[in-house]
Amino acid sequence: MARADIVDVLGQFIRLKKRGTNYIANCPFHNEKTPSFNVSPAKGIYKCFGCGKAGDVVTFVQEHEKLTYPEAIRWIADYYKIALEETERSPEQIVQQQAGESLRILNEFAANYFYDTLFNSEEGQVVGLGYFKQRGFRKEIIDRFRLGYNPERGDQFFREATSKGYTTEMLEKAGLAKNRNGIYHDVYRGRVIFPIQGMTGRVLGFGARVLKTTEKAPKYINTPENELYIKSKVLYGMYQSRQAIGKLDECLLVEGYTDVISLHQGGVENVVASSGTSLTEDQLRLIGQLTKNLTILYDGDPAGIKAALRGLDMALSQSFNVQLVLLPEGEDPDSFVQKSGASRFHEYIKEHKQDVISFRLQVGLTDAGNDPMKRSKLVNEIAESISRINKAEDFALQQHYTRLAAQKLSVDEAGLINLINKFIRERIETEQRQARRAEGITPRDEVLPEPEHIASATEPDVIGVRRPTAEDQEWQLLRVLIEYGNLPYEGYSNVADLLEQRIDTNLLSNDLAKNLFLSYMADMHSNGQPHDAQYYLRHPDADVRSRMASLLHPRQGISEKWKDRYGIETTPESVLYPNDVDSTLSYFELKKILILQAQYAEKLKDEQDPLKLQVMQERFLTLRAMEKEILKKHRTVVFSSRKYNGN
Repeated sequence: MARADIVDVLGQFIRLKKRGTNYIANCPFHNEKTPSFNVSPAKGIYKCFGCGKAGDVVTFVQEHEKLTYPEAIRWIADYYKIALEETERSPEQIVQQQAGESLRILNEFAANYFYDTLFNSEEGQVVGLGYFKQRGFRKEIIDRFRLGYNPERGDQFFREATSKGYTTEMLEKAGLAKNRNGIYHDVYRGRVIFPIQGMTGRVLGFGARVLKTTEKAPKYINTPENELYIKSKVLYGMYQSRQAIGKLDECLLVEGYTDVISLHQGGVENVVASSGTSLTEDQLRLIGQLTKNLTILYDGDPAGIKAALRGLDMALSQSFNVQLVLLPEGEDPDSFVQKSGASRFHEYIKEHKQDVISFRLQVGLTDAGNDPMKRSKLVNEIAESISRINKAEDFALQQHYTRLAAQKLSVDEAGLINLINKFIRERIETEQRQARRAEGITPRDEVLPEPEHIASATEPDVIGVRRPTAEDQEWQLLRVLIEYGNLPYEGYSNVADLLEQRIDTNLLSNDLAKNLFLSYMADMHSNGQPHDAQYYLRHPDADVRSRMASLLHPRQGISEKWKDRYGIETTPESVLYPNDVDSTLSYFELKKILILQAQYAEKLKDEQDPLKLQVMQERFLTLRAMEKEILKKHRTVVFSSRKYNGN
């Protein structure tokens, strides 16, 4: 953990941009167009202010790559070439671990077997290696992509795998063997193998190409979907290309495995393949972690043109800068880079890039000619594509395409704008209906929201308000305790002493927060020195790690460079922290006061005993006075909004 640099590791998966002392990126865990994912190198943690995900370097690798905690530790250790010392595991633990990792282990075994067969068997050298040499693939490229060969004999791999202890059920699940009339045979027999790797290099599945042209079998076959391999979430070559994509801030997208490999060999390394499928949301998210500049390369034949148009509306809606390049007729990326070389290839792309709307207009108008029905259909298609562009973020771009399309299509610009807005409204209404269905809300259940309750900061109407929650304030107390506990505070030994004397732990409703508060105090009294923030960030409990990474992530402040550039002074932490402690403690106390007020207000409605009624009224007024005192001290109306919103 001390060796792992969070910026270094996360930079293998997402494109990080420096912002002050921290880094920002588009969150890899949810779709977003503006970055809300923050990384703190000083504390070794990340937090997304959009979806709330937070953690450390191990948590990120674990969640991003769907690994167990030990697997993530092993990946990081391997990345830094650190030898791990593991405790001896019992047979039961070994069986349990193997069950969870069985697919990954089997895929790794299969990839090594196919690679070994390619180089160390006569059939592999003659047939498999012969094919790769014919394509011009050098040894280092074959090694980089871990290419292999599966023997022609029907069950050779199956027999080898079962002799090593792999079960027939797992071999079938991984798509490596198939049962036909009680006899198992190799699925990829007589084919060259293209292992498909995830962002960390794990083998998720395989693509396999048949070599005999006389066979009726499909040219390519892929691993069936399972826990590891989900076709819509995978891009071939992403592991080998991720660093070049981030460095060049552009991703080239091609169709096939050999296109990716040939381009790498030709020196063009920022390239991935969709394997013949249209782009999916998950695939775009993978690319978007590294760059928002997407250039799609396809053959210049009709099939290539149609393929180029699939999935592009989705890319536009996610604010990608989508460009298309049609290669010369009769050429594909593989043949073109081998003939022209990397420099000429890059020059051609730069010279022939077209934005997606211009490309669709060119292709569509050529196809439509003077046919009014086809031209009408094209107007609708272009309007729908333009409607996908985020108007709030890319207004000028949407306006540019609207004018261009109106001119090229010879239609009224105002009418085209109305059509674009119609598509936007329909899509929003569809999304809202889907969201309501997901929440189980039927049209009959829908009601108009009640007007916001507005009240005076000094005379709040407690009885009419829903009871606020104090859980957020409890966790904020934990934050200031962990961040500032040892720092001095006027009138007390330190901040921890202040909080211990002022906070009745019976008022802490969240069990986890309460236990952490008590354990902090216990450590302070028994050892004289409580645990620091790193202890909580690396706590054995995953819930604590996640919660602490979220709470302790530094807030963005004014850059120190502003002093030199604009004359703006930054306030030192020693001045800021007492205010942070005061306001956090006051928020907590106010929340508790409001909860008690609400409880007394409910009881006052039904109480008939005059004596009890008088006591409760006095306590209610005392709470009101306490509330006013807090508000007066801080001279702010923030408390009022927090009270009624329950934040």
